[in-house]
Amino acid sequence: MRIKQVSIALFCFLAACVCAAQTVSSSQQSTTAPPTTNVQQQFERLEKTIHDYGNLARYREDDVKLSPPSTGENRVVFMGDSITDYWGRRGGAFFPGKPYVNRGISGQVTPQMLIRFHQDVIDLKPSVVVILAGTNDIGGSLGPIPNNATKNNLISMVELARVNNIRVVLSSLTPVCDSLQPQTAKRPPEKILALNEWIKNYAAEHNLVYLDYYPHMIDDKGLLRSNLTVDCLHPNQAGYDIMAPLAEQAIAKALQQ
Repeated sequence: MRIKQVSIALFCFLAACVCAAQTVSSSQQSTTAPPTTNVQQQFERLEKTIHDYGNLARYREDDVKLSPPSTGENRVVFMGDSITDYWGRRGGAFFPGKPYVNRGISGQVTPQMLIRFHQDVIDLKPSVVVILAGTNDIGGSLGPIPNNATKNNLISMVELARVNNIRVVLSSLTPVCDSLQPQTAKRPPEKILALNEWIKNYAAEHNLVYLDYYPHMIDDKGLLRSNLTVDCLHPNQAGYDIMAPLAEQAIAKALQQ
């Protein structure tokens, strides 16, 4: 009963936020109000988040249908947010011919990934998991997340993987820029670099492979190169073309451990 009451209260709060946003938008613009269907879609998204915070439903059926790895097969699962989700779906090729599984979900933060880590990683029995997570924690996609909470969520995913004999590749966050769309205010490069430094040090201390995309994708100002992105956050074909061989090298290194 207590959980149900909290869920209802949370839904009412989020719904109020949506209504407030719509009211502000209407007062600031002379155009007609957005169609009811748009508001309805926002409510449906809020309700879905409340009832399935980790979005376990996204890959549940695919996970069940996926056969166990064959003898000698080195399955690799990529866990992440939209940068992983869009790989091979909106840009780049996702390692054709390789037993690699994409389990990225757009917009997710590290606590959501932790919730679905067992279903979308451990149950698939991979040899390696590649984790790319944290940019939405910094960006506040679902509200503020303390830096220590992000680190603890990453640590928990690593520990879950290792206790299940899964080798771990920890990825750096990728850079952002403002040339095509403003991104640095929401995701300050100094915060990205600070988390990357922590990930690098944690990986070294625990004998994990660190996959560093960042220096390969920046310009002379330390920002994401405009020719590698569609919106100053997500890679385009050229961006994924840089990331793919780096990921392959990290996976090969992890398989030797």
